[in-house]
Amino acid sequence: MGSHRRLVPSGFDRGARGAALCVLAAAAAALGVLPAGAAPQDDRRAEVNRLYAEAEHATESYNRADERADLLHDEVDGVRDRIARQQDRINAMRDALGSLAVAQYRSGGLDPSLALMFSDDPDEYLDKAAAIDRISARQAGELAELQTALRVLAQDRVEATRKLSELDRSRQAVARHKRTVERKLARARQLLNAMPDEDRAAHDRASRSPRTPDLTGAVPSSGRAAAAVAAARSAVGRPYVWGASGPATFDCSGLTQWSYAQAGVGLPRTSQAQAHAGRRVPLAQAQPGDLVTYRDDASHVGMYVGNGQVIHAPYPGAPVRYDPVGMMPVSAVTRP
Repeated sequence: MGSHRRLVPSGFDRGARGAALCVLAAAAAALGVLPAGAAPQDDRRAEVNRLYAEAEHATESYNRADERADLLHDEVDGVRDRIARQQDRINAMRDALGSLAVAQYRSGGLDPSLALMFSDDPDEYLDKAAAIDRISARQAGELAELQTALRVLAQDRVEATRKLSELDRSRQAVARHKRTVERKLARARQLLNAMPDEDRAAHDRASRSPRTPDLTGAVPSSGRAAAAVAAARSAVGRPYVWGASGPATFDCSGLTQWSYAQAGVGLPRTSQAQAHAGRRVPLAQAQPGDLVTYRDDASHVGMYVGNGQVIHAPYPGAPVRYDPVGMMPVSAVTRP
């Protein structure tokens, strides 16, 4: 999938281009993506930006593993419920078979020919014998049914064991990715705190939410896209928290997932999966509500809202905000 660098949709307000490029430069610097010809920043600031990008990639891995763990947990619960119902059914079948066996034993203690010879009422005995034959046939059928139920129960138990092992591995992956994110964010915070006041102030300025852009004439692609855009706009200013999916805090894919959920549309949890959650469109044809994924690994996502702007949850310390769509290399534009 090709990258589109500094491409701007035709709806972009060229009269505001100068101001937008200033915001672009600030956002790009804060994210470690410098426009061509820009002077390199302080090494520590570049390291902070690199750590943020790596933490975001690890956050998406965490989200993917966490989503998988939740799914497996539900599947394990389903298998356990099925095992419990099957066990109850098997217990009832065993009880029924036991009653039939007792009845057969009580009625068939003598050899059939002797029992007929000594019977006071041969007709009554023959009726009982026919009943015993019917019981035997029924017992044979229920025994076969019990054996089938036992095989299904054994298969369900094997499946439950396999899913529990997979769930354990997924939970270990969640914990591993969580440690990775926390380590990188802690290192980034340490570097920020060690910066000279001037550099730290410049970083803080780049992290502030800019003013609301003019979105006049921006027409969403559908009613549900309009509802998702409205939800995303209502989240502007809320904090970035890695692994969060609203409504008070968000990471990048958590914001887009939550926004579309308010429109009644389910999106996958990760930015990589969201890049495939709909129809791909060219960046030049982007409409409000489209998802814009960034970087070659699609580790960041925002929502296009018109006139060359996206809403996204950028990184720790920067709230949900508007930024130019070309703030980073675009990997895909997807219309859910």
